[in-house]
Order: sequence, then structure tokens, then C-alpha cells
Amino acid sequence: MPDLTSSQSQVTRDAVTPGVRDLLAQAGAALIDDRRQLSEAELKELSTIPDDAVVSLAALAHEVRLSWCGPGVEIEGILSAKTGGCPEDCAFCSQSARYESPVKATPFLDTAEVIAAAEATAALGASEFCIVLAVRGPDERILQRIIELVPVVRDKTGLNVAVSAGILDDDQARRLAGAGVHRYNHNIETARSHFGRIVTTHTWEDRVATCRLVRKWGMELCCGVLLGMGEAPLQRVEMITQLRELDPTEVPVNFLNPRPGTPLARRNPMTALEAIRWIALFRLGLPGVILRYAGGREITLGELQAMGMASGINALIVGNYLTTLGRRPEQDLAMLESLQMPITAFSGVV
Repeated sequence: MPDLTSSQSQVTRDAVTPGVRDLLAQAGAALIDDRRQLSEAELKELSTIPDDAVVSLAALAHEVRLSWCGPGVEIEGILSAKTGGCPEDCAFCSQSARYESPVKATPFLDTAEVIAAAEATAALGASEFCIVLAVRGPDERILQRIIELVPVVRDKTGLNVAVSAGILDDDQARRLAGAGVHRYNHNIETARSHFGRIVTTHTWEDRVATCRLVRKWGMELCCGVLLGMGEAPLQRVEMITQLRELDPTEVPVNFLNPRPGTPLARRNPMTALEAIRWIALFRLGLPGVILRYAGGREITLGELQAMGMASGINALIVGNYLTTLGRRPEQDLAMLESLQMPITAFSGVV
């Protein structure tokens, strides 16, 4: 693998002030030499470094990623198996039935359609396939369909099968685990202090309760964030500390891609530099997780997506997302090859 850490650091070595250089060195010593997590106060201080030090911050995050997780990158494909018509009012989501969105409600896909999508994912070298449903939580009919579908997809493709189907109760979590669900995705989306500005039909605590049930019943927890919804920088640090308490295996990092008809439709996307800053900070704050590039990376980072891979990311969603297009999988595979980052499968890195 190219020595990205050294090359990134050299670019800005002269621009970084001694104080910032010392701050980065102290963070590196804590995470790499002492193998301890940074405190919330340390993360807050790192979040304020000037823009001209972001490349050095990213280089440190890449070094931490290699130390804690190794060089491999996990690939996942996702499928919107039931699209639109969701009763919740998440302000970013074009699948909400409450908004005049171009996305229309469709029923649960046929088994053959799900298997075909999973086979296409497996052909890319992926190890994970996530079945996603736009629901508040599964009713008995949907739950039973998932329980029947998961082992079929796993046995036909060899993929680990993940599910994202909203809020669960204890019995539902138990049954999904029994059906062989490998990971369950349930994002916290944003900081607890900001959540009520984004969603009102359920609470942050509702989401956390489901996350804890996932862990209770032995499924790996995939719990991510959506950056760029008007949250303050300190609220992003808050997200990191709240994720630590949930102890997820995987943290997808999404960037707001404003969707027509939603309350956030007119919000400007995050800048590429800001995205790199926060990818790096999420890695420094969560050194041992699978940190996955997810929705919005194309519109936010554009041609700088390779830099994000060298700023702490070690997993990708390839292909399209739920209601937005991603870039061609071949582009991501070529990017990984050029970075000499091998495709691998993780099951809890640390």
C-alpha cells in the first residue's frame, strides 16, 4: 500500500502550527502507542483545528485505522426491498409518506428480485448484503417474510445478510437473530440534542432501545449518522460519544444529499473539506469500528473520495443507495486497487 500517511503529512507539515502539531502527536500517542480512546475533551479540541491542518488530521486518522483495523476494506451492497410510504417524519427522507416526494410507495420485492440483487453484490467481491425496508417497524407479515428470506439469500449467495427494518421489540429482535441476521442497521442519525429538530414521530431513545436489543440478541449492530443536517460541530462530537456507549460493530457515515420535497431540500451539502475533517474525527473517536462510506459521498466529496479512504474509512456501500444513485461499482473497485487496499470481510474489527 502507498505510504499515504507520510505523503499527506508532508503536504501540510510547514503549514501546521507547533501547537496543532503537538495536539496531533498527543492524539497519535494515545491511540497508537497507549491504545486508549480519546476523551470527549480531546475530541472537542481536535474538532477546532484550522482548515489548513485537516490533511494532517486525516493522515493521523489513516494511521489509526491501519493500527486498529488493518488495511482491508469491507464491501456491502444494499437493497430497498420495500420503498416509500413510511409513516415517520424524518426530515431528510424522501420515503416519508408525509412529504410530496417523487418516491412512491412500492410493495416488498419478490424473492427472486432480492436474490438477483444479492447475487450481483456477491459478484463484486462483497461480503455483506443489507435488506432495507421503509417502515416504522416490521408488522408480523413483514417480519415473517424477512425471517423466511434471510437464510435463502445467505445460502444461495454465501453473503452475510443484514437487515434494516426500523424499530424492534424484544421478541422481534430475538426472532431475527434466530433467523440468522448477521447485522441489524438502526442509525441514530444525529445527536440526541438535535434529534427533535429532525424527527418528531419517534424519539432518540426509541432508536437507542432497538440498538440495545440488537446487541442483547447477539446480532452485530450497524449504527450510523447523517452529517450536514444543521447540527453544530460539538453535536457531532456528541454523536461520537453516544455511539461509543452503544458499541456498534459498524458505523456508516452518510452525508446529506438534499431530497426534493423534504424539509431539508434546500440545505446546501457539506463541503468536501468539512467531510474529510469529520471522517477523520469519527475514526479518531471510534478507532476500532468498521467505518463505512455511505450515502451522499458522491455529491459531497466528488473526486476526493479516495482521500476519504485515506482519512479513516475502511468499508464501502457500492452501487446505488435506497433512493439515490451511487457511482458504478467498477469505479470503487478501481479506486481500491489504486490505493492498494485489499477487499476483506470483518466481523467486529476490535
